[in-house]
Amino acid sequence: MHILLLAGLIVLLGQTPLHATEQRVYSVGIVPQFEVKRTHEIWRPILDALEQRTGLRFQLVGSPTISAFDGEFRSGRFDFAYANPYHVMLAQQSEDYIPLIRDTARRLYGVVVTRKDSGIDQMTDLAGQSIVFPDPNALGATLLVKQELINRLHLQVNPRYVKTHDSVYLNVALGLAAAGGGVQKTLNQQNDEIKSLLKIIHKTIDVAPHPLVVHPRVEPQVAEAVKQALLALGATAEGRALFSAVPIHQIGPASIDDYKPLAEMNLQQFYLGTH
Repeated sequence: MHILLLAGLIVLLGQTPLHATEQRVYSVGIVPQFEVKRTHEIWRPILDALEQRTGLRFQLVGSPTISAFDGEFRSGRFDFAYANPYHVMLAQQSEDYIPLIRDTARRLYGVVVTRKDSGIDQMTDLAGQSIVFPDPNALGATLLVKQELINRLHLQVNPRYVKTHDSVYLNVALGLAAAGGGVQKTLNQQNDEIKSLLKIIHKTIDVAPHPLVVHPRVEPQVAEAVKQALLALGATAEGRALFSAVPIHQIGPASIDDYKPLAEMNLQQFYLGTH
């Protein structure tokens, strides 16, 4: 009897690989495009749905700035992370985060906005002007915009960093800066009062958008379970509503090959290392 009971326990344990790790809490870092409360409102329901589908537990980890997130990401603090594409390329040099999913319906590009009544209609009008950016290392809003301002147009501008995309648009709307760098998705999510004051004068080259990535220390079966659960969630009406707040318009699998073109864009000249 004892031998049969032991054999039964071994079989049961072998059939539940995810439940064996369910008491572990997996950390999830989110690049801070919005203020902390809004980031939590967007991502906590997604993680709750993911917990229900996988039986795993996830802790949302906030970072005050993109640079702070960058340092934590590159040190491998997060088990999972929603990171900008340039972070993913940098991580290949150290922690080797693996892309799992991304928006396969849209591309990421930077936008330059000014007030509608500013009289500024093109990039060359910004020579010598004050321009606000969310963070020195934001990909679309800062790095891609700087590459075109400085490398392509050879303009000298006065950059100022205001921590979030929301702050960029507010500064420009209030007339505190001549222009600001952002991305289309965060501009779309501003309230109508802010958007009514702004106009886009430039769009940058586009790249594959932010992926959700996993650290190599996470068990392969857990990483795959998370990926498949997110893809399945994205196929439901509930999931599409949740992901639209990110926003992710159509969820699909991601690969490191999606982000290799970034390595050829010479963005490192504008990238500030961790402090």
